[in-house]
Amino acid sequence: MVKYDVSIWNELSGIAFKQYFVDANGVNTRIVEAGEGEPLILLHGIGGHVEAYARNIKSLSKHFRVIVMDMLGHGYTGKPDYPYTLDEYSDHLLAVIKALNIEKVHFSGESLGGWLSAWFAARHPEYVKTLLLNTPGNIKGKPEVMKKLKDSTLNAVLEANNETVRKRLEFLFYDTNFVTEELVESRYNIYTQPEFKTAVHNIVVLQDWEVRKNYTWTPEWTHKITAPTLILMSDHDPTASIEDAEYLQQLIPNSDLQIVEGAGHWPQWEKPEEFNEIQVNFAKGLKV
Repeated sequence: MVKYDVSIWNELSGIAFKQYFVDANGVNTRIVEAGEGEPLILLHGIGGHVEAYARNIKSLSKHFRVIVMDMLGHGYTGKPDYPYTLDEYSDHLLAVIKALNIEKVHFSGESLGGWLSAWFAARHPEYVKTLLLNTPGNIKGKPEVMKKLKDSTLNAVLEANNETVRKRLEFLFYDTNFVTEELVESRYNIYTQPEFKTAVHNIVVLQDWEVRKNYTWTPEWTHKITAPTLILMSDHDPTASIEDAEYLQQLIPNSDLQIVEGAGHWPQWEKPEEFNEIQVNFAKGLKV
């Protein structure tokens, strides 16, 4: 199978960036940072990690202080042993923001990261400057999507090998040629950390309805979002439809919807130039 010539290291070449860890309420949290200006925090999806934004950091760092973090229990961030609900993710995110002494943030979250960004924005509006929800996964909590996400994530970690990790990644893409050996190896190295075998059960709890029902998209909390919001949907997202995104737009005040064509669940990777332009223009208040 022919793979595109995409390299994480090459995507980051030519810019000054740093990787470091901060203590966020006792959780050692991995961060990659580049650029100067207004802070822009990028949040990955379930089972994801910093590398999900490798194709965006360089371009976005010309306009913002880009901060990409491994969320609670993910990547190389600490993995405390309790269920990772949106409340726990939100508390951890707030602790990171305070550790970095940030007052106002542009948020851009993919899938679970978008869901978390919105949840955080409804509870801590004072910190949120703009909100970009990038393919905010499984908007309507479809049981078949929850099952596939849970089963594939557990399998990729508990039976970690090239095939199971690749299959989990390929689920995210419209064009699976973007799933390079380097990307598979990067995730395999994360998933084979000894503590991940426990953490993965805490990661997938939001794919169980009894937990998820407490955090579904409803007007009771979405109407509390005050920041300008852009819902960015792809035309081949495997977790939600454009109609689902239109439903979400109705729930969030002051929100717009834009469609990226020819991409799956990671438009920031499959269509990086388009994604980066949309992100910059939206956060700067320019016409999207």
